[in-house]
Amino acid sequence: MLDIKLIRQKTDFVKEKLATRKVSAQEIDDLLALDEQRRELIVKSETMKATRNTVSDEISQLKRNRENADDKIAEMRQVSAEIKQIDEQLNVLKDQVNDGLSRLPNIPNDNVPVGLDESGSVELRKIGTPREFDFKPKQHFEIGEDLGILDFERAAKVSGSRFVYYVGMGARLERAVYNFFLTENSNAGFKEVLPPYIVNSDSMYGTGQFPKFTEDVYQVNGEDMTLIPTAEVPLVNFFRDNVIPEEDLPVWFTALSPAFRSEAGSAGRDTRGLIRLHQFNKVEMVKFCKPEDSWDELESLTKQAESLLQKLGLPYHVITLTTGDMSFTAAMTHDLEVWMPGQDQYREISSCSNTTDFQARRAHIQYRDDDGKLQFVHTLNGSGLAVGRAVAAILENYQNADGSVTVPEALVPYMGGVKTITKADQKF
Repeated sequence: MLDIKLIRQKTDFVKEKLATRKVSAQEIDDLLALDEQRRELIVKSETMKATRNTVSDEISQLKRNRENADDKIAEMRQVSAEIKQIDEQLNVLKDQVNDGLSRLPNIPNDNVPVGLDESGSVELRKIGTPREFDFKPKQHFEIGEDLGILDFERAAKVSGSRFVYYVGMGARLERAVYNFFLTENSNAGFKEVLPPYIVNSDSMYGTGQFPKFTEDVYQVNGEDMTLIPTAEVPLVNFFRDNVIPEEDLPVWFTALSPAFRSEAGSAGRDTRGLIRLHQFNKVEMVKFCKPEDSWDELESLTKQAESLLQKLGLPYHVITLTTGDMSFTAAMTHDLEVWMPGQDQYREISSCSNTTDFQARRAHIQYRDDDGKLQFVHTLNGSGLAVGRAVAAILENYQNADGSVTVPEALVPYMGGVKTITKADQKF
C-alpha cells in the first residue's frame, strides 16, 4: 500500500508513475477528494469535541453555583449528536480511502522500463547455449506421456483440466527437484519454513492479493480460508503486526508449498503440459531487510535463483519487466526465463521482485532504527524455483532420440543414483 502522505505531497509524481501501470489520474483525484473530505471532517469533529469539553466545564461550574444550565445542556446534546454523526461519516470515509489505497499498485523504480505490456522488457543477460539436437525435440508433455511419468488424462477425469498425475520416475523427479532447490537455498543462508497452505483474508490483504485479485484464487465456501497462490503469502505474514529487531535483519526464508491458482483469464493459453496448472509445487524465497539494503538484496535474490538453473545446466536469460507487466506489489521485477527447446522459446520459471515497503505497510511489519523510530521493512520475493516448470525444462533439454531423458548430474544423488529415465522404468 502506498503512503497517503506521499500521494498528497507529490501528486503529479504519483500520477506520472502510476500512469505507466494503467492507473488513471482521475482515480487518484477521486482518492484525494475523499481524503480531503475526511481530513476536513476530522478538524470539524475535533473542534466540536473541544467546544463540548469547554462547555461541559462551564455546565459543571454553573451547577456548582446552583445556576440554571438547561440551555447549555440542550445545546451540548445537539453537539454530541452531530459529533456522533460526523464520526460515523469518518468511519465510512476511512474505509473508502483505505479501499482506494489498497487498489493502487506500487510505484515503479526509476530504472524499470516503461511499457503497458511485456513487449518493452529489457534483457539483462543470457546464460548458457541452447543445445543443438540431431532430431526434432518434443515438448515436455509428449515426453512425459510417452514415458508414462505424466498422466494428464487421468488427472482430468479425477479433478478436471489443468491437473496432472506424476507417476513413478515422474514423481521421483519432481521430489528430487524441490529437495535440490530447498537444499541449495538453505546452504545459501535461507531459513527453511514449512508454512500453512490455507490463510485468512488479512494475510491475503497483507501481501496484496486482496481485495483486487479475489477471482484468481480458490476459497473455502462460508469460511475465511483461502488456498495459497504462493508460499510468499504465509512467509511474508509470518511477521504481520510485528516489529522485527533491527539486529535480526535481514531475514531470509525459503519454503516448498503447493500453489493453487484459478488461472482466471488464461483460457486457451498453455492448455497442455505443466506450464499453467491449477495446482503446482513451488519453492519460494522471501526476504525482509532495511530499506537501504533492498536493491542489493534484489540482485542477491536473483543470483540465487540463477544459480539453481546454472547447476541444472539449463540455458536461460534474465529480463527486467516493464511497468505494466510487473506484479501489483512490485517496484521492480527480474524474470528468469528458461529455454524450452520443444517450444523453441524461453518461458518464465522465476520472478524476483522488490516490493519496497508496499507489503510491509499493508501487513504492518516494522523495525526500530538507530534513533528508536519505527520504520517499515522492505520485503522481497522470488521463486526458487517453480518446480513443475523446472521438470518441464529438464524433460525438454535432456531428452534423447530414443525417448529417454538423462537426469542432470546435480539431481542424480536426489534420484537415488538414477541417471536416465526410460519407459522400461514404468511397470504399467
